[in-house]
Amino acid sequence: MEISPKENTQYFSNNTILPVDRSSFKSESSASKEKQSCCGGIKIFLGALSFVYFAKALSGSYLKSTITQIERRFDIPSSLVGVIDGSFEIGNLLTIILVSYFGAKLHRPRIIGAGCLIMSAGTFLIAMPQFFMGRYRYERFPSTMNSTVSISPCLQDKSQTPLSALEKSQAKINAGCEKEAGSSMWIYVLLGNLLRGIGETPIQPLGITYIDDYAIEEDAALYIGCVQTLAIIGPIFGFLLGSLCAKLYVDIGFVDLDSLTITHKDVQWVGAWWLGYLIAGAISVVAGIPFWFLPKHLPKPEGRKDSSTSSEQSKFITEDNKEQHKSCHQQVKIGEMAKGKSLELLSSLLDFLPSLKNLFGNPVYILYLCASILHFNSLIGMVTYKPKYIEQQYGQTSSKTNFVIGLINIPAVAFGIFSGGLIMKKFRISVLGAAKLSLGSSFFGYLLLLSLFAMGCENSDVAGLTVSYHGTKQMSGYEQGLFSDCNSDCMCSQNDWDPICGENGITYVSACLAGCQASNGSGKNTVFFNCSCVGILESPSRSSSAVMGPCQKGNECPKMFLYFLVTSVITSYTLSIGGTPGYMLLLRCIKPHLKSFALGIYTLAVRVLAGIPAPVYFGVAIDTTCLKWGSKRCGGRGACRLYHSSTLRYMYLGLTLVLGTMSIFFSVAVLWVLRKRSAPQDETLSANGERGTCVTNSRKDNFFNSDHLIQTTYWPEKETRL
Repeated sequence: MEISPKENTQYFSNNTILPVDRSSFKSESSASKEKQSCCGGIKIFLGALSFVYFAKALSGSYLKSTITQIERRFDIPSSLVGVIDGSFEIGNLLTIILVSYFGAKLHRPRIIGAGCLIMSAGTFLIAMPQFFMGRYRYERFPSTMNSTVSISPCLQDKSQTPLSALEKSQAKINAGCEKEAGSSMWIYVLLGNLLRGIGETPIQPLGITYIDDYAIEEDAALYIGCVQTLAIIGPIFGFLLGSLCAKLYVDIGFVDLDSLTITHKDVQWVGAWWLGYLIAGAISVVAGIPFWFLPKHLPKPEGRKDSSTSSEQSKFITEDNKEQHKSCHQQVKIGEMAKGKSLELLSSLLDFLPSLKNLFGNPVYILYLCASILHFNSLIGMVTYKPKYIEQQYGQTSSKTNFVIGLINIPAVAFGIFSGGLIMKKFRISVLGAAKLSLGSSFFGYLLLLSLFAMGCENSDVAGLTVSYHGTKQMSGYEQGLFSDCNSDCMCSQNDWDPICGENGITYVSACLAGCQASNGSGKNTVFFNCSCVGILESPSRSSSAVMGPCQKGNECPKMFLYFLVTSVITSYTLSIGGTPGYMLLLRCIKPHLKSFALGIYTLAVRVLAGIPAPVYFGVAIDTTCLKWGSKRCGGRGACRLYHSSTLRYMYLGLTLVLGTMSIFFSVAVLWVLRKRSAPQDETLSANGERGTCVTNSRKDNFFNSDHLIQTTYWPEKETRL
């Protein structure tokens, strides 16, 4: 049976309509699934990265909270603690270049997961010295150590001390000295922190760029702000954990706590610093697990599939730069076609120096880098020694200091960072606006910091150090000032630090140096009587007594501490607002394929020139304000016991403010360059009106042939909008 041409046409027509509809349906379905996969995948990665930021921030902030505990436990000065703190940045230095450059070409989530395992191993290593060292020994006069032998603090005659007691005491010191002389256990803390730095390396450059690559352009700033905000929860828990552990005795579980003669308020108290590192290490292990199951790539959002650059970035990247970007992709395609991974790595290696040259030819990048280095020098030094500053300046305990920082100060930082990201999204702030917001944040933040100079406490009255034994104000440059006529008949050591508080309100370095002739009670409840140096300022009829522990600071100090907290919270919030705008300024002013590399170089420079040296020279500067050094059991200088309050305040705040002011000058230079680059484009757009002309040929010649990355000539959406 023959079919007519008309019927034939109808036949094929009817048979071809259905497949077309199916194809269309599949296309819409796949697009919908792809959109859901994109949104779901980036949100899962966002949650995992936020938890990793939480874990690394918790362990890092916990280290800051244990600075004074480590200093006392290992009997080392602040400068050496600064070296330990800076070892984290040294670990970053060892691997940051390779990870940030080659890591972007490999499986980024799995590299982050491996980094978490290394980070946890380093955290566990920091806690290990506690299990290999002997029990913590603090300085105490024998009569306070629950001894059954009654010994006068002022040893006027050796015969009043039983020979057996002296021999036993000396034998214990010698035995401890032999064990202590061959051990420098703080090295394990340094190596553990170094390993933490190596493990943390891929989290920032690979994590942030992964979000920026696969998130919708308008949401990228908010996502990064969320990651940084959730990361601030880590320091909150880190400092609160530090507060809890500082109240627990260092050898808890190994000694009878009822036999202790000191409390957590004592200068010689050392908390269970090692316990928090075990908890932080376990959290780091858990945080790394999700990254082993995340894909290497995610589907790109619809708005970013057709263009290799965002609209914001394209305003600052020239045509010839885009051609270089295309050639880079062509090289990668050739490598994939050849299926030679070694050729691809070789190609990347050959592209390393040109990429580095291209990056450092960007004036905005260089100026912003210099501003960030100075800014982070200021912030890192300030944050590292803030617990010590509060303890020494306002007479607060380690536990209360960490609690206040974690519960009051850190949330202000989190709110500031989130506010910066929210402002960027809500008002759609451009690169120029981000530079302005970052500059304004720094300027007003350091202006508020200036007021902290007026919120300090006076020195504690310590006989022989800050006041004379007659009560007159002085500052002795030498510890010989500890000796006076009132204690000349006593056999005292100037190296001891076992402070007592006289009823005259003056602190004495030890009961012996106070000239006390008798004592009653034991342990924390010991009371000293007939103290000849205390009696100088008292009437002869009154008994000159003293109790264990130093005297409290002046009555004005608690009020000053409250003022300090309020100002510190406002300052932290103001400085933190510029965090997210600064990040976006950095990301939007460089070429897309150099984002990981640029962030890696940025992180490297901040680690090397700020993270490593800042804690060290801040520590050296703080050490110069020490009035009384402790002494090790085997001789040599130990940790500082007392600082000069006024000098410490001017040194600590002064260094912070000077570095911050210098960073502001570079931020002004960044804003000036951006204004200079954006002004010609604004004039061109205004002159062309609705004609749709982008720029004149002469303008193209001036900009397209430039090596600088920050250009404003090419803007793909400009023709459409006009």
